[in-house]
Parts: sequence; C-alpha cells; structure tokens
Amino acid sequence: MRGAGRNQQSRAKQPGKPSRPQGPQGSRDGGRREAGSGGGRGQDRYAAAAGRGGAGKASVRKERGGGAPSFAREGREAQGRPGRPTAGGAGGGPRADRSGSPGQAVPPAAYLKLGRRKGDWMEFRVPEGLAGAPIPQVLKHTPLVPKLAHKLLQAKGVVLQGTNLRLQLFAREKRDFPSDWMELNVLYEDDFTLVVNKPSGYEVHPSEKGQRHTLAHAVAAYYEMTNQDVRIRHIHRIDKETTGPVLYAKNEFAHYQYDKEMREKKIERIYLALAEGELPQDKGTINLPIGQDRHHSTRRRVSETGDPAITHYEVVQRYEGYTLVRLRLETGRTHQIRVHMAAIGHPLAGDGLYGGKRAVISRQALHGERLIWHHPWTGERLTARAPLPEDFEAALAKLEKK
Repeated sequence: MRGAGRNQQSRAKQPGKPSRPQGPQGSRDGGRREAGSGGGRGQDRYAAAAGRGGAGKASVRKERGGGAPSFAREGREAQGRPGRPTAGGAGGGPRADRSGSPGQAVPPAAYLKLGRRKGDWMEFRVPEGLAGAPIPQVLKHTPLVPKLAHKLLQAKGVVLQGTNLRLQLFAREKRDFPSDWMELNVLYEDDFTLVVNKPSGYEVHPSEKGQRHTLAHAVAAYYEMTNQDVRIRHIHRIDKETTGPVLYAKNEFAHYQYDKEMREKKIERIYLALAEGELPQDKGTINLPIGQDRHHSTRRRVSETGDPAITHYEVVQRYEGYTLVRLRLETGRTHQIRVHMAAIGHPLAGDGLYGGKRAVISRQALHGERLIWHHPWTGERLTARAPLPEDFEAALAKLEKK
C-alpha cells in the first residue's frame, strides 16, 4: 500500500477505513422489525421466510446525531427532531386548504401520535380537545394530504368514535408482480416501509416486457411468503451491478410521503466506490450535468444540455493505483457516480462501460453503504446500513496486500 510517504498533515485529513456494519439487536420497537440475528418469534418468521440467515451483517437504527458521515448536510436538520412531520408543504404539515377540507395545515406538535395497527386499520387516540369534532377537523391533525384524506372518506376508510380514530391505511392490494424466489436480505421493515439490500446482477424492476427475476419479483415473493397483500412500490433505483439498499413503500400514504421526500432531496444515499488512480483531494464536489450518449443507448455522458447532477465525495483510503471514496448524491441521475468519477479521470474499478479495468473486481465497484430517510408518519430519522459484498471486500483485501 502506498501512502507511507505522504506527510502527516495529509494523513490527518483522511477519514478512517469504512467500518464493517455491526449486527442489530433484533428487537421489535413500535411495530418495527429489524433484520439480523436474534430477535423474538415475530422476527424469526420474517428471517426464515426471507432466507436471511447467511446474508451478511446489516443494521438499521434511529439516528441521534452520532456516527454520521462528515458531509455538510449532516447538520441540525439531518438529526430528525421527534415528531417532525414529513407531509405537506415547506412550512411543515399538509398545505392549507382554504375550503376547510381535510389536510389543512396545523402545528406539527398537534399531529396525532402513531397508533396501533389492527389488520387493515390503524387506531389512533384523539386528544380530548378534539373529542366530538367533525371528522374533517380531526383529519387536519394527521399528515394525510387532502387527496388521500378525501379518498379514505369516500371509501369509508375513516371511523371516529369519541376519542378513537380508525384509518384504513393498509387496505389489501393485489401484488402487481409475479413471485420469483430469491434469498432476500431485508435491512429494515415496519408497517409502512421495506428496505432490501440488492445483490449484484439484479435489476430493481423489469426493463423490458416479460422480464422476470428482478428485485421486484423477489420482493413480491417475500410479501407472498409473509402474507402481505401489498403492491411493489420502489422509491428509487440502483444499477444492475450496484449493490445496496432499495427503499419500498408498503401503502399509498407512505408512497406519497417518500416520493415527496425524494423530490425535496430529504432521502440520502451514501455510497462506497473504488476508483482507479489516487485522488489528489481528500474531499470534493462534482457539479457536471449529465445527458444521454447519442452514440450509445445505455451510456450517459457529461453534457452542457444534460440534467443538473451533483455528487459529493470524500476519500476513505488510498491504495497503490486506487482510491476508496465515500459519496453522497445530491441528485439522482442514471449512472451519476460512474459518469462523474470517469469525467474527473477516475473511473470506477471494474466499470468497463466508463473506462474502468477489471484487474481487482469484475463489476463496477459501487456499493450503497447507507440509506437515510424519515418515517412517513412521525418524521423520525432512520438509517439502514448494508454490509460490503464479498467481491468488494476481496478487492480491498487484494489491494491491502500490495
């Protein structure tokens, strides 16, 4: 390994090597099911159905300000104040509806606390101050946007009896993909959310009619085996050969909230990549627009007429001829990290499409290390971490021996 000849000041700036994610405690907390070893009987059912026993270590936790990467956005907002809603407009909460319909903005502190699920329904305790209030007035104290609130009212999915509010948030749905069994590494799951660690070689969803054996088909099989009548709703995508967390919404409410978070750039994706060459700077930002390569249907390229694309990076470790970097996406363009790193003269190892060589790994060395999002009802900040896949670890081990 090179670097022994670098001065002390340069070494001091470099972040440490990526830590191997630690396994969770396997507890159930407020309906949350955490992946990993251990846990109670309810969790054992999910672990057995998903075939997670040998899938590697993974963890999910509430973020409380510690252990965050040293990117600039990891500040006060990223720490996730309890009870902070993610619904509605920029002022917090659903946008005001002057007609007085459900979903009018209310102070975040007045939102109903997350209730208890009973079958297709979730039950909430209404404060005594709202007892006897009309249903539309009570619904203003939820993060439901007017469109979803009206839809529930029309479908008779709202029942208010005294201080007990019931919402049919989990109506049974027909799974929209046929099931294809695959060992699935579930990093996180609760009533609203599923996060799956995608392996290399699988597309998130079909790219052509009739295609099978994608991650969507595997998630459909998981829902079927765990008796969940849920549609497949992926919130974002990663490339076929890239590994790491993929976020799914398990009902219409969560889907709306997560789509909104994506548009507002509140869902963060942290990646690890092995780039060719030794980056001269310890940190940097690549701000180059990306567009379609008109000479190659599957390639993207930096183009003045392309869409804005911003990638932040920091060096984790330098090797002889390679650099391990941690990256955060501010935008989510197709092949963004691969195009940006190639554009600055450091294509990813193994990425033949963008000029990388396959001396240490046979695919692009890109892994989703961490996914950060907010609970759709409570706004609680959550993080799922995915372990490095074996081929990526083997590439690093090979470089460490040089």
